[in-house]
Amino acid sequence: MTDCTDTGKSSWPELFGINGEVAAAIIRRENPKVNTAIVKEGMMVTMDYRCDRVRIWVDSCGIVKQTPQIG
Repeated sequence: MTDCTDTGKSSWPELFGINGEVAAAIIRRENPKVNTAIVKEGMMVTMDYRCDRVRIWVDSCGIVKQTPQIG
């Protein structure tokens, strides 16, 4: 289990509306403690909270549709 006391940067509202792959690279650069996962809108995901994961929700064109954040 990952230590959740110091997760670093936890939210990236500035990435809303850009390409998901580009967003993932920026997130990994700004917070190397997290893993990124690109998720298409409508996909089912687990509801567990993980302080080492950032889901990047994208539309059918690969554009970020929600603010990426730890969880």
